[in-house]
Amino acid sequence: MKKAYLPPLAVLAVILAFAVWNSLSMSEDTNRWRDQLQCADAQAQAGNWPAATAELVDSYKDWSAHQTYLHIVSEHEAVDDAETMYRRAMAFAAAREPNEFRAELSDLRDQLRLVAERERFTIKNIL
Repeated sequence: MKKAYLPPLAVLAVILAFAVWNSLSMSEDTNRWRDQLQCADAQAQAGNWPAATAELVDSYKDWSAHQTYLHIVSEHEAVDDAETMYRRAMAFAAAREPNEFRAELSDLRDQLRLVAERERFTIKNIL
């Protein structure tokens, strides 16, 4: 193999490694956020609104710490929609509206699943 091919192959290898790492990292992060939201949902079902709110706030803080990265690698609209859902869920938690709160958490968990799915390293997303 000629030496001229090595730099482009090295660049492609780095890009491939980043794509795989990003996919795994995004899945790990969104699964963690979804689990946190599931805990908030369970606390709300039990009628423990302070704990439900605390779980939601903790999840939001974790989510917020990743905003720059999410805006770099994900579609802005998907990230912005999740942000809006977090804020609506917090408003429903503050008002102690169980049905709206649980529905918003369900939508938010699904939105987070979609964020991860869009970044998954699959042939569907490549083509």
